[in-house]
Amino acid sequence: MGGLRVIVVGLGVQGQKRRAVAGADVAATVDPVHPEAGFKSVADVPLGRYDAALLCVPDAPKIELIDYLVGNGKAVLVEKPLVADDQAALARLAAKVKKSGVACYTAYNHRFEPHFVRMRDLIRSGGLGTVYSIRMFYGNGTARLVRNSPWRDKVPGVLPDLGSHLLDTLNFWLGDIDPDFTLWSAERFENRSFDHVSFGAKGRPLIQLEMTLLSWRNHFYADVLAEKGSAHISSLCKWGPSVFTRRTRVLPSGRPGEDTVTLEQPDPTWALEYAHFKKLCQAGGANIDTDLWINRALNKLADEAMKP
Repeated sequence: MGGLRVIVVGLGVQGQKRRAVAGADVAATVDPVHPEAGFKSVADVPLGRYDAALLCVPDAPKIELIDYLVGNGKAVLVEKPLVADDQAALARLAAKVKKSGVACYTAYNHRFEPHFVRMRDLIRSGGLGTVYSIRMFYGNGTARLVRNSPWRDKVPGVLPDLGSHLLDTLNFWLGDIDPDFTLWSAERFENRSFDHVSFGAKGRPLIQLEMTLLSWRNHFYADVLAEKGSAHISSLCKWGPSVFTRRTRVLPSGRPGEDTVTLEQPDPTWALEYAHFKKLCQAGGANIDTDLWINRALNKLADEAMKP
């Protein structure tokens, strides 16, 4: 979409990435304290100056900001997760977004990882047959950074931060599902908030998810075990090399055939996601129904984690 004018709201790490990718589309920047920002408040930016906003802000003000922007006909990309303690407040926002018809997209950039797309296509093609289980691990080593942050080291910690990515990935690969998730563990090894969490759901497929801030080498893996074989992802492009392995089952038993694709490349997801958002700005559309599902699941798990 040519000529899109965006404002970047929040000039932290994510905001700087978004500003770099948006490039010449950036019409203004907003941040209450950053010295480079042109405005301190979104409300201070003249409405005629921009078409869309890239919200790179803490979780607390997101709903209010989206409400303001959508109410003024502005498209929104908001950094994940879009969560609220009050599910009804998020539902009201969802209704407003749908009624407005403007694009409102919660950014889950891992949907644009080449191997995540490959996994989705393989599962949905039926090439694996019935999926029996999905296991994912997402770990980074940011426990100390989170503890030192004035706003990030708050309950429920890593659960919404990385758990939201894993839930969105399930939705990306499997479509609309609603498993009955159960919390298995929620630990505070170094932080005031939870810095290591695992949860899952029984059924078909069996789902096992683990996330941590205590993996000193950043890592992601996924194992999908299925009727006709299995598929595996090791690492993300930004932590490369990223490897996708498909194993084809041999009956009645035996060593499976194996195909592997290894990628060593810069992270492509930010540019691909921004291009996707620009298309949404033309056509309209929102993924806020997925946010409602993720929020409901995370709130249930957080409640379980906080029980004495």
